[in-house]
Amino acid sequence: MGGGKIITGHCADGSQRLDKALSEASGLSRERVKALLGEGRITVDGKPASSASAKVTGGEAFTIAVPEAAPAAAQPQDIPLVIAYEDEHLIVVDKPAGLVVHPAAGNPDGTLVNALLHHCRGQLSGIGGVARPGIVHRIDKDTSGLIVAAKTDLAHEGLARQFADHSIERAYLALVNGVPMPPQGTITGRIGRSDTNRKKMALLPEHSSRGKHAVTHFKVQEAQGFSALVECRLETGRTHQVRVHMASIGHALLGDPTYGRANTRIRPTLSSLGFARQALHAAVLGFTHPASGKTLQFRSELPPDMRELLAHLGRL
Repeated sequence: MGGGKIITGHCADGSQRLDKALSEASGLSRERVKALLGEGRITVDGKPASSASAKVTGGEAFTIAVPEAAPAAAQPQDIPLVIAYEDEHLIVVDKPAGLVVHPAAGNPDGTLVNALLHHCRGQLSGIGGVARPGIVHRIDKDTSGLIVAAKTDLAHEGLARQFADHSIERAYLALVNGVPMPPQGTITGRIGRSDTNRKKMALLPEHSSRGKHAVTHFKVQEAQGFSALVECRLETGRTHQVRVHMASIGHALLGDPTYGRANTRIRPTLSSLGFARQALHAAVLGFTHPASGKTLQFRSELPPDMRELLAHLGRL
């Protein structure tokens, strides 16, 4: 199976899915385990394993062959970065709106990955694969704010566990249509692909077998007539979670082209300012450092375009 490293161990007692059991026993993320299962790199009790949903009862011996990281498909590019924190294990970047996180169809370069490859001289975790070296999580292209990337596999696996068990601290600032009443609360609802538009996410019934459970705690920070600045703290981290949840209670994000339109009184302001993105900023990111065990928390101020928009909204 080539180079890399070998992880061996035994599944914990108790009936559960194979991918979950292997993730807990090995320290790898469930997504990484699934990928390795698909590549035929895992054996259980000496036999090749391929089904992530297979059941184990506990005590089964496993071997996982983690391959060496393949050369990055993305090329280093000298793209300016705002660094909030960096050490030999990880880097926290304050991403501007408009910067795509990793290469994909339509965005082959000019991404955060390209910038990180240049800045870190290629020293990024290989777990994300050739297209996403170092990437543990992502935020949308048109969302600004804090994102952490891993330089080592140790950091990647440690951060991935924290994202999986929802122990990461994440708070977003959003400018929304209207002023939520009551001014704070919790939105709970499954989020999954829309039945009518596969490019959109949607709120699904809690009893649905599709989608994933999602929880957002919101609190109005500042009311500005026909809009409000709202802090949204995430218990979970689902695709478009803040955008979908706020739209579900009638307070879609300003500038969001997918989940809502601005109040007619606000649209002229958005147009005059040329504000053409969802007004969403990843303002707080906190986690336990996977190597030192130290608790870290980072904060990012509201970016200039959202500050300018907020100031104009106060004059309406």
